[in-house]
Amino acid sequence: MSKAVSTRKLIPFDAARYLTDDAAIAEYMTAVFETGDPDLLLLALSDVARARGMAQVAKDSGLGRESLYKALAPGAKPRFETVMKVMAALGIQMQATPAQPAH
Repeated sequence: MSKAVSTRKLIPFDAARYLTDDAAIAEYMTAVFETGDPDLLLLALSDVARARGMAQVAKDSGLGRESLYKALAPGAKPRFETVMKVMAALGIQMQATPAQPAH
């Protein structure tokens, strides 16, 4: 017996495709901040930067394009100052709220 072979291919999920407006970006980043995961934060900043255009984000942050890619790469340990420059270029601000006590 032969099995039917599907010609459909799955494409990798790319969050940047869905970050089409400021509200979507704010919701995405808020969810990421809540995790407290620094690697996820870099991934999310990379997603938003790709959605906005890496070349423009590099220019607006004062970083070279290659430096921006390196700073947002998995496992990177960018300086806090660099993260803040990228966030400013993306129009993202951190906001402090009281932490929910653990029960």
